[in-house]
Amino acid sequence: MHSHIFENYEANDKGCLIPLLQDVQNIYDYLPESALTEIAEFVDLPLSRVYGVATFYNQFRLEPLGENIIRVCRGTACHVKSSANILSAIENTLKIKAGETTRDKKFTLEVVNCIGACSIAPVMTINDEYFGRLTVKEIPSILKKYSKASKTKEAAVQPEVNLA
Repeated sequence: MHSHIFENYEANDKGCLIPLLQDVQNIYDYLPESALTEIAEFVDLPLSRVYGVATFYNQFRLEPLGENIIRVCRGTACHVKSSANILSAIENTLKIKAGETTRDKKFTLEVVNCIGACSIAPVMTINDEYFGRLTVKEIPSILKKYSKASKTKEAAVQPEVNLA
């Protein structure tokens, strides 16, 4: 891990817990368990309290994200245009629920309140690509395209973390 992570913080300062969690997540895109343990020791809090904070706030993730992030809009315009069916089709195709990542770490599925592309509802994004005026029958072919195009990523092994 990046050994400089604690340099800007004072040991035993419970007030730096959230900024520390944010710093670690900015590095790893999630909060590895070993990092949470080190943070708990540094701020002198029980690990359960650190987990409590990390799970209370939606900004923090305890699991790594998949290679491809799917965001399904559930805003008013998309809701009216049956985005619930789009979400169900994705969940059924990938065999995961919203908020989960596939076992092979290819996809993470998220639900968002508004993507901001209401004129092409229902909408989803995969990474930075927008898909509008979606139909349920399009979902398998769109996902297939992304499951074949593999980015080279490190194996989904929890990283060695050393914050000190």
